[in-house]
Amino acid sequence: MNGPDDTSGPGGPAGPGAGSDGDGGQDAPSSPGPGRPPRIPLPRASVEDGGLPLPAPPEPALPQPLRLEHPVLKSLLGAWALAACSAEETAAVEEHLGDCGACADEARRLREAVGLLQRPESLDLDPGLRTRVIDGCLTRRPPRIPVPSWAQSYDAETARLDALLQDFGDAEWHAPVRLRWFRGQEATSRRTTVAGVIAHLLAVDGLVALALGLDDPLETAGAHDADEAGVDADRPSAADGPPGTPARRTEAFWAGSRFPPTRSVRGPWREQTHALVRTASFTGGEGHGAMPVSYGGFELPLRDALLDRAFECWVHAEDIAEAVDYPYAPPAARHLHGMIDLAARMLPETLAARRRAGLATPSHHTRHLVSAGRPGRSLRLEIEGSGGGQWLIPLDSPGAVGSADHEVAHVALDDVEFCRLAAGHVSPEEAAAGQVGDREAIRDVLFAAASLSRM
Repeated sequence: MNGPDDTSGPGGPAGPGAGSDGDGGQDAPSSPGPGRPPRIPLPRASVEDGGLPLPAPPEPALPQPLRLEHPVLKSLLGAWALAACSAEETAAVEEHLGDCGACADEARRLREAVGLLQRPESLDLDPGLRTRVIDGCLTRRPPRIPVPSWAQSYDAETARLDALLQDFGDAEWHAPVRLRWFRGQEATSRRTTVAGVIAHLLAVDGLVALALGLDDPLETAGAHDADEAGVDADRPSAADGPPGTPARRTEAFWAGSRFPPTRSVRGPWREQTHALVRTASFTGGEGHGAMPVSYGGFELPLRDALLDRAFECWVHAEDIAEAVDYPYAPPAARHLHGMIDLAARMLPETLAARRRAGLATPSHHTRHLVSAGRPGRSLRLEIEGSGGGQWLIPLDSPGAVGSADHEVAHVALDDVEFCRLAAGHVSPEEAAAGQVGDREAIRDVLFAAASLSRM
């Protein structure tokens, strides 16, 4: 039975308001009693679920022009021309320029000056600028001892590379570089650093230094320390060729140094380049470029040796520029033409050497015996571009003479592309822009051009 204290009715502990006083009662239910607010608010409906349009975003507040005096606005013109003002200052200056003609003229002049400071084209110097400046100076005062024409490309290319190296920090000097060249039927490479490339140039330029009676950098730069380091710098290697070749000298120089090459190699290299140009000039000028320079397995006259060194200096300068992500232009047109001419003149002997090694088309298939000085089968090598020209390459004998009447093939290449082929940076299969005629002769000449490359 339910007495007066019955709690089962409305408002009792079992009813909707049970536990509302917090004195050990039960948790409040989710729905309140009549006239009482809920203890836990119900979730609010989203605007997207209500079917109503979304509220428009507030309009961005436009910068209000500052109210500045004329002297202050005039002092801001320089910063405005450089786009260095704040949004409020820019609005104030531009509003003022519509009312003040003197400040508008000054602003126009400043903007034109800024345009000159921020030229869109490259700020690198023209490769021919140094030559033009020297030529202009020499027309007024001829040199007492001029630099021979066959040494000028080496002088120019070493100066360009030195200018590239001038601002290098330690990180750039130790940037990795991959030297690439062509050996036999395939490309090969060798890893080094920017400093290692300059050490390579120093070692190989030493071949010309020895021919001119100068000091050998391998002796003066510490290559004799190889014995102390337990390294046989002159160990035989069939791939590197006879002793005294560029590859053997470079490996000896690298192995003989107590530490890997650093930026300190730049000074000896640059001093040696100056000494080579100066000594070549003192040899007697244009008529004394026939002095032989030994490359270990072959010889070149001094005029061609310096042209070869100029070519390699440019090629490795591009390797360095690529390693540090910097643009580098080709040589001046007349210097580029001389490099291409040297490569074209070396092709017949290189082709004959590849044939003797079994790397070219067998002689009994295509070869026609031609005595020295007589015309024979020829390939026309057409090099396009400012440094280009045309050469007739004898195919059957280095002593034969190229002849248009005996032309069996024609190959056309860009001047820079041909130089990269001769440097081993482009494969023979991808080099030629145009080919007509004997396919085997074309292949042999392109592979011979790639074989001109070396470490």
